[in-house]
Amino acid sequence: MDPFENNEPRSCSNPERGAEAPAGRLPWARFSSWLECVCVVAFDLELGQAIELVYPHDVKLTEKEKTSICYLSFPDSYSGCLGDTQFSFRVRQSVGQKNSWFRDEDAYNRDAPVTIQRELAHYYGYVYFRQVKDVSVKRGYFQKSLVLVSRLPYVNLFQSLLQLIAPEYFEKLEPCLEAVCNEIDQWPAPIPGQTLNLPVMGVVMQIRIPSKNDKPGASPLKQAYKENLLPAPMVLPTVHELDLFRCFQSILIHIQMLWELMLLGEPVVVMAPSPTVSSETVLALISSISPLRYCCDFRPYFTIHDSEFKEYTTRTQAPPNVILGVTNPFFIKTFQYWPHIIRLGDLKMSGDLPKQVKVKKLTKLKTLDTKPGVYTAYKTFLHKDKALIKRLLKGIQRKRPSEVQSAILRRHLLELSQSFIIPLERYVASLMPLQRAVTPWKNPPQIRPFSQEEFMATLEHAGPQLTSVLKGDWMGLYRRFFRSPNFDGWYRLRHKEMTQKLECLHLEVICEADLLAWIKDKSEVEIVDLVLKLREKLVRARLQQLPVKDEVLQQLELYIQTIIGSLPKDLQAVLHRH
Repeated sequence: MDPFENNEPRSCSNPERGAEAPAGRLPWARFSSWLECVCVVAFDLELGQAIELVYPHDVKLTEKEKTSICYLSFPDSYSGCLGDTQFSFRVRQSVGQKNSWFRDEDAYNRDAPVTIQRELAHYYGYVYFRQVKDVSVKRGYFQKSLVLVSRLPYVNLFQSLLQLIAPEYFEKLEPCLEAVCNEIDQWPAPIPGQTLNLPVMGVVMQIRIPSKNDKPGASPLKQAYKENLLPAPMVLPTVHELDLFRCFQSILIHIQMLWELMLLGEPVVVMAPSPTVSSETVLALISSISPLRYCCDFRPYFTIHDSEFKEYTTRTQAPPNVILGVTNPFFIKTFQYWPHIIRLGDLKMSGDLPKQVKVKKLTKLKTLDTKPGVYTAYKTFLHKDKALIKRLLKGIQRKRPSEVQSAILRRHLLELSQSFIIPLERYVASLMPLQRAVTPWKNPPQIRPFSQEEFMATLEHAGPQLTSVLKGDWMGLYRRFFRSPNFDGWYRLRHKEMTQKLECLHLEVICEADLLAWIKDKSEVEIVDLVLKLREKLVRARLQQLPVKDEVLQQLELYIQTIIGSLPKDLQAVLHRH
């Protein structure tokens, strides 16, 4: 596996929208580190849903992307959303589009946790939809959506931003939107590990961007700078996390099953009464396996107009590894062959635990008025954690705040995911060659291949039982996990990281070696070959932004120049030219 494949430097498709320049920044450079664009989608009697405005104006969306954004920005007619509604969607980027012209993308993804990395092939849409009675309109209703399009999965930040700007926009229209976009263009770039103050419309939002070096489960934001700012900032405790307890309230007793379905990347449909419930449930489900990344496709809100509708609903092959959030009851017929369907009813937070939906047979999923339930034949590998449910129930009786209940639930899921992944991490680390096996005169040694049976043999003494009290068939769960896209994605990432670490170690031992002594008795051909190989390693290290000290790269550059200087003038000229 080559860690350097498919990592060519990205070119900008539009010279006016480039990365940050040190002195005179190019237009929208900072804006584009947060958002691709802002869209306004309105309902036209003749055209149906149509994009009324895209800002900044020079953003180039394809017709396919525009169509997807149009249809996904409105709740379908079955949701009956009157007033203001907020939800999220995710769409595939058109084939052939640039990945992202934003130059700092690689640095961001290198330092951010895998669960909040910038998307390379999809856009998120964060929607604020307003539907109110209006006698001046032919249909009798004002219907419009303000949509923030981004590659960042910052659902909490962007939905909070919409709550500030959307009501104002519906009153003052485009000039208001232009002012907001200009303010966002003054924001600092999202840098993992930093606490940022983001001013917009007279309010300062204070956030912290998580870093991959953060301790899992640690408090996301210390209110460090609050007292120094006037006006006092609106502190967002997280940019991306949802209220898990609220999202899972009617399916809490099935949390173990849902965690396993997400871990294994099983095909799941969430049928909800509104796009808000649909999108929040899907995003909460994929976050349940954190710090593992959910590597399958997921659509928080999916409609029959989606460009992947035919691809995902064909009956000629097994359902794909995706999780879809839908609100149209006619999907019941479309998805009746899928193995796992979560049918949710209207959620109303009250003083008691909402009625828990039951696990039901898939054969009962036939009519449009199908009752709420988890329709599946799936049998969990692990036993339920009854202590967790009791603790949450006690919390409800004691009127414990929802955010505290969420923290308990999140901690439980985090510990469960870590108990599962730690034995894998420990085994994969053992596949790494010993440091003493890395020598300057040979290519770095190979990483040993992953052996499922060898790993399984480690579980008796170093398995999940060391950190988890849950009983059950852990080995069966691992075997099923090995067949899932989540294992493939996790292992590819680990292999890439280990390969890069080996490359860094190799660069360090080369710099510690006496290369000048080595070349004394070597032919010109061997010396030129060494120069070319060292140059290739140097270029790769810089292109891939390997985690190697600058001094090592500078030393290598010096070695190359010194070795070239020891060659005859004609060879020197040739090597300097190339």
